[in-house]
Amino acid sequence: MTDKENIRIILIEDDEVIRNGYSFLLGQVDGYEIVSTYGSCEEAVKNLRIDNPDVILLDVELPGINGVEAIPLLKSIVPFANILVLTVHDSQKTVFEAFSNGAAGYITKNTPPPKILEAIKEVYEGGSPMSVNIARLVVESFQKSKESPLSKRETEVLKLISYGKNRAQIAEELFINVSTVKTHIKNIYVKLDVDTRDKALKNARRDRLI
Repeated sequence: MTDKENIRIILIEDDEVIRNGYSFLLGQVDGYEIVSTYGSCEEAVKNLRIDNPDVILLDVELPGINGVEAIPLLKSIVPFANILVLTVHDSQKTVFEAFSNGAAGYITKNTPPPKILEAIKEVYEGGSPMSVNIARLVVESFQKSKESPLSKRETEVLKLISYGKNRAQIAEELFINVSTVKTHIKNIYVKLDVDTRDKALKNARRDRLI
């Protein structure tokens, strides 16, 4: 790459040692340019338009607004920048919130430096790089649990509830009567140990039952 083709990067990381380490790493490689580094999202947004980054390397646990919450704000200021989350956090909730908010990729800090460079290049070129453990988490989230306590019919009923269908609509769609729907719902509540629709849906999504 020539200088004009350098990938312009900003790094938002509150740990100064880590921030300096990544900055040094990226500054030594042709084709990569660290434009600025920041210890918080609040600091970064002040100069984001001037920095005009191609890629934003973003930690999750930051002082003030955290990285996941900041993604929509960052995207609103520099909509063409690609956000690559670089963090120690790999919980399913954090990963999916990050992607839902607009992150283009998600890698963990135990990723070897050459792989981090590859991920930056990949996200710059329109890809969605993920660490192996993150990719596995994403795949698993799309696989329904094989140990569901619900019957096939109960699963169908709960899925229709998640779509916002009422009892009458569910009965019509499944060609059963409303009283049968009520019975299925009662059984669902008992099996999931809940007493409300919202709790049933929350537990079902958590355990990948629907």
